[in-house]
Parts: sequence; C-alpha cells; structure tokens
Amino acid sequence: MTLDEFLAYVKKRIPLDTEEVHRFMDKMSDEARRITFELNTAYHTPDEVRLLLSRLLGYDVDASLRVFPPFYTDFGKNIKIGKDVFINACCHFQDHGGVTLGDGCQIGHNVVFATLNHLLSPEDRKTTCPAPIVLGRNVWVGSNATILQGVTIGDNAVVAAGAVVTKNVAANTIVGGVPAKVIRKIEIK
Repeated sequence: MTLDEFLAYVKKRIPLDTEEVHRFMDKMSDEARRITFELNTAYHTPDEVRLLLSRLLGYDVDASLRVFPPFYTDFGKNIKIGKDVFINACCHFQDHGGVTLGDGCQIGHNVVFATLNHLLSPEDRKTTCPAPIVLGRNVWVGSNATILQGVTIGDNAVVAAGAVVTKNVAANTIVGGVPAKVIRKIEIK
C-alpha cells in the first residue's frame, strides 16, 4: 500500500480492518516514532523544529509555524497546517483520519486530536474507523482539550481548556465542558 492509497482509503471513513492497512499503519507509525523521538529528545532551534516537522509531515511546513516540543503523532502524514499556527508543548495528533489546522490557529498544551474511533461491539472493538478533524482559521484550542474524530470547528471559534469536543462547532462560538457545549457567541467587530 502506498501513502496515496492509504489516504484515499481513509477518506471513505470505512473500518481499517485489512492486513494490508494494518501493515502500512505499523510501518508509518515506526517512521513517525523515529522522527518524533529525534524531535523530542534534544533542544532544537525553531528552524530545526520546522525541518524535523517537514520530514514528519511529508511537506515543507510554513516558516511562520511555531511548535514547542514535545510533539507527538502516531502517523504524521495526514496533518495539514496553515500559516501563522502555534502548537504548544505535549500535543498529540492521532492523524490517520486527517487533521487540518487553518491559518492562525493557536493550540494549547496537551491538546489531543483523535481521528480514530473503535467499533462498539466487543467482538469488533479492535477495529478502528477514521474521520477527519478540521479547524478553520484563527481557532483557539485551550490546554488539555480533546477534539474527537469527524469534528469541524469553524473560523474564530474557541475551545475552552479541558473541553471534549464531540460535535461540530460553529464559527465565532466558544464551547466548553465534557461534552463541549456552546457557552456563547463571539462578537466580531
């Protein structure tokens, strides 16, 4: 299986339940761990961090990207990051299903992006299903928030610290809690 074949497969949002898919995921996980271990076990200048992230993600990240390691991912090749994005320390990207961060996003400490979910029946529980997470422009995600698979967060939205986002968030909205609920709308001037 190639990366392009895998990315086309996960776009279908069907169970990841074949030997070929599992072998490919294991191979990619090994590669991601090698690069993240290198990134996370020594000091690197901001330019060096961006070079390591470019290797990890498979494309040249924008020069405006700022990331404070450690940074964690178990795949790495399905993360798209816009311009002027900041990712604070200890964030986890489970990106098999795809994670997109729009321009100007601000991601707090320990944020988790989880694009896989397990099937519910006990006999099928080892099987996972992918769905993408998409953040629009200027989204602020507070520390220790978790964004679950299939969620889209609109432009200028804010996710409060510690929130667990299970459903889409409208633009210009603040959400918080477990599960996250609308707190209020943001007035745009």
